[in-house]
Amino acid sequence: MSALSPIVVIGSINMDLVARTPRIPLAGQTLTGTDFATTPGGKGANQAVAAARLGAHVQMIGAVGDDVFGEALLGNLANAVVDTRAVSRIPGPSGVAQIQVADNGQNSIVVVPGTNGAVTPALIRHHTALIQAAGIVLLQLEIPLETVLAACELCAAANVPVILDPAPAAPLPDAIWPQLAWFTPNETELGLYTGSGLPPETAAKQLLARGVQGVALKRGAEGVYIAASGEEPAWIRAFPVEAIDTVGAGDCFNGAFAVSLLEGSSPADAARFASAAAAISVTRRGAQAAMPTREEVDAFLATHN
Repeated sequence: MSALSPIVVIGSINMDLVARTPRIPLAGQTLTGTDFATTPGGKGANQAVAAARLGAHVQMIGAVGDDVFGEALLGNLANAVVDTRAVSRIPGPSGVAQIQVADNGQNSIVVVPGTNGAVTPALIRHHTALIQAAGIVLLQLEIPLETVLAACELCAAANVPVILDPAPAAPLPDAIWPQLAWFTPNETELGLYTGSGLPPETAAKQLLARGVQGVALKRGAEGVYIAASGEEPAWIRAFPVEAIDTVGAGDCFNGAFAVSLLEGSSPADAARFASAAAAISVTRRGAQAAMPTREEVDAFLATHN
């Protein structure tokens, strides 16, 4: 991996405040939790750590606050060997996510952006040279949409492929679709862009018709549906594992998918590699803490033909 161009992740860096409950509470309902923990998260940081654990050279662009969370978040990224020189330290509170995890592994999340809202187009342009040198850029929607659009325009001009994870889902302008190499929604997010209830095959055709080069439709236990211009569509079935915590699984997939694509794998092979990484992650607690190493993914694949 060291000879390859870096993966640049532009996105959120949060502290996750995780409460474990028997089930996700209904509106207006109070439940007694069974555990609580603070763990580093944020979709951007999660994807950065996932890729770095798999051996990629990863550079992070984002912002943390001048609070105790900011210090801890920077330290955790550094421990994962993520290059944080382009992470700004800004006065104010760091981003946080309030997460409820049920006993069956399902979760609900409320994100408070904090200093992630200060990741502006101007900040992105300040790191133009870093972005232009990237092999792949990973983006999500936990930073301002105008910043995501500015990053996509910059990448398009430099011919740098972009993988956009549309989470949390938000309307996107028509101009962004031709600028995306890969669009990776889960089933809930996909409904905003193509309408609910469509078969993945139909939804993928809709998205490709808008100009995006490839889609990886994440379907949980069903697996991932891959479709791309010039490629044969494929279902990558999920690996059977006992999930105890799905927080960060989609981010693990995206980070691993980027690593494998950058190494020259076909989309289907990259999706299988990423699915294996995500499968390992859901058998562990936490987001970044659950991200597997390259050795673990290779060993898993060797025993799950």
